[in-house]
Amino acid sequence: MSEQRATLAVIAAEAGVSQATVSKVINGRSDVAPSTRERIEGLLRSHNYLPPGRQGRARRSGLVDLIIGGLDSAWAVEILRGVEAECAQRGVGTVVSLVPPGEATPSSWAALPVLHHSDGVILVTASVTQAQRAQIERGGVALVVIDPIDLPGNGVPSIGATNWAGGLAATEHLLEMGHRRIAAIGGRKEMLCSQARIDGYRAALERAGIEVERDLIRFGDFQHEGGFRCAQELLALPDPPTAVFAGSDQQAMGVYEAARQGGLSIPQDLSVVGFDDLPMCEWLSPPLTTVRQPLEEMGRLAARTLFQLLEDQPLVSPRMELSTELKVRVSTAPPRP
Repeated sequence: MSEQRATLAVIAAEAGVSQATVSKVINGRSDVAPSTRERIEGLLRSHNYLPPGRQGRARRSGLVDLIIGGLDSAWAVEILRGVEAECAQRGVGTVVSLVPPGEATPSSWAALPVLHHSDGVILVTASVTQAQRAQIERGGVALVVIDPIDLPGNGVPSIGATNWAGGLAATEHLLEMGHRRIAAIGGRKEMLCSQARIDGYRAALERAGIEVERDLIRFGDFQHEGGFRCAQELLALPDPPTAVFAGSDQQAMGVYEAARQGGLSIPQDLSVVGFDDLPMCEWLSPPLTTVRQPLEEMGRLAARTLFQLLEDQPLVSPRMELSTELKVRVSTAPPRP
């Protein structure tokens, strides 16, 4: 291996390409021939190349990037609260970058930690592509994902909650109340947490010997609008449900509004269970029965896991799930006779 300092020019010279081509590979651009990309990536690895500003840095910068789709929900704020609190205890700053899901491409976020010279990335509710992982690794940056859309793979640690158990508990509670026509509203179909909650709902019905009806399952977006739209569809069925597992607290709020517009009372005409236990659940009318997932602790655990990676400490498991808990309030009741 060459003893030259691993600069962009050195990599380009050994690969027999221009510095611009090397830069394209580093930034995850697709307009590079596969064979050329493979040759350049091999040289980047062999030289342990770090971008300018990170070369030769044995010290830590004291910054962590939190990359999230938005802060317009209490869910995201609770995650941020946990990450920031854990980082603050260690004297580490948190850089928050808002990247909408539709823009989660290598050029839109994978270069951010390098630009900030941060030590690590906590990525919230996103899908991590192979190109994004490679770019983060080349920057010498640690990565942890909270509630990934799909399995991040390659040993990337991920933090979540026991979504299947939560879906099961929510549905079993409604069954114990005497409900038999129970609907469920998930988030986007491709999201692991959404799939797990719906699977828990299915398992509870099957255990009770109740057929799972496709018409009673809808998929929203975990937002108010998705819950409202799906609830309108469910309540318009010839034989509508008497109870709804809404999949998230924000979707439950949408169900509340659909019930109100339909002249239904909660819980007298329709029982509703959410998921998350956001702070406003106790202040809804009626207060929402929901499944608590420890969002702040998930943020804290993600930060602690990131610091373990930075300190080369072994992880117990690449996938860690925190327990959920059913919180019974006033939005559920037995169905009308």
